[in-house]
Parts: sequence; C-alpha cells; structure tokens
Amino acid sequence: MTEVPTGERPLTEKLGVDIDAELLERALTHRSYAYEHGGIPHNERLEFLGDSVLGLAVTVMLFTTNPDLDEGALAKRRASVVSTVALAEVARGIGLGAYLRLGRGEENTGGRDKDSILADTMEAVFGATFLSAGQEAATELILRLTQPLLADPERYGAAMDPKTSLQELAARLGSPAPHYAVVSSGPDHDRLFTATVTVGEVSTTGAGTSKKTAEMAAALNAWRQLSQDV
Repeated sequence: MTEVPTGERPLTEKLGVDIDAELLERALTHRSYAYEHGGIPHNERLEFLGDSVLGLAVTVMLFTTNPDLDEGALAKRRASVVSTVALAEVARGIGLGAYLRLGRGEENTGGRDKDSILADTMEAVFGATFLSAGQEAATELILRLTQPLLADPERYGAAMDPKTSLQELAARLGSPAPHYAVVSSGPDHDRLFTATVTVGEVSTTGAGTSKKTAEMAAALNAWRQLSQDV
C-alpha cells in the first residue's frame, strides 16, 4: 500500500478520485526504485497509457469549447497543457513530489522536483485513474487539474514556450536579456542537466534530461518570479 508522507493527506484525497491502491503505487514508482528493489513493476507502462488519456481529454475539450479556433491555435493550446513543463507545474500544484518512490540516486539528485519525473508520474497517475475509475473520471481529473493553465492565456503561453515568454517579460520590465548556464552530471545513459537563468538580480534553476528541458524549467521559474512584479 502506498505510504503517506509525514504531514501529507493521502494522494487520493488531493486528487478527489478513488484509485486502486496497487495501481496508484505503481504509478508513483520510478524505474530507479524498481531497479533497486529487484525489478518490481514501475510506472512507464501507465505513463504510456496516461499520455494518450491526457491528450484525448484535452483535445476533445478544446475542440468542443473553442468552435472559432483553427487547427493551429488548438494545437498550441493543447501543447501548452501536455508539455513536460506544464505537467510538472500541475504536479507541483498537488504536491506530487512528496509521494514519489525513487531510487537512491534520484533521491540524492533532487528527483522529487525534476520536471521530467513529475510530468511522467502525472501521466502515470492519469493512466491509473483511467484503469481504476474509468475514462469519465480520468477526464474529469485531467480537466480539473489543467484548468488553471487554460484559464490564463499568459500562463499557458509561458508553460508552452517559457524561454520566449521570459525574454518578452524581461523586455517589458526593462531588464537585461536572460542569460543561461547549464551543467550536466551522471552517466551518459542517464544524464541530468541543470540550468541556471539570470535576469538582472533574479536567478532561478531548473533540471531535466536534456539541456533544452532544463533551460525551459529554469525559464518558467524565473517567469513566475518576475510576473509578480508586473
């Protein structure tokens, strides 16, 4: 049974949906944890399923509620919700990182706050919801969690293209152009990139499995911080 972190409510309470305990535990199990515990099942198959469930739910909702938008505009809005950066933001909103089952290596390198791990786990949770509670419940959960991104055009624009959004915001504030610095660690087959972006006196970091993803995560963090000054 999935352990509840100290001081946290059960994840099913936060999600507002009843998910089979075994499926939820698997959804929260990263492959690094599975490898260290004798090759137990991990969440990648559920992630595969959840990616499709997520895409269908968001696509149908956008299509039916925006009859005047063309294909290109619909695709941009969908991308803003299903991107790694956007899903990681959704995951942080429910404190998903506290519930992850990670191997020692990921635990020691900040895996609970990595965009890639959070986004993949979020998709796995959607997959587990689909199998446990059905498509209607999974769709309701997805739309409820992603609604804040779609409700704020600037927010979903930043989630889709945080580097451009940050550059535009910096210009509006009269700040210097963002400057990025990236370092990497880990073996070639499991590389972790950490990016730091500096805009004037503001400096934020982000991590990911590629240089681009890390820079996008850092940019979104900076955009959030600078947006408070607008």
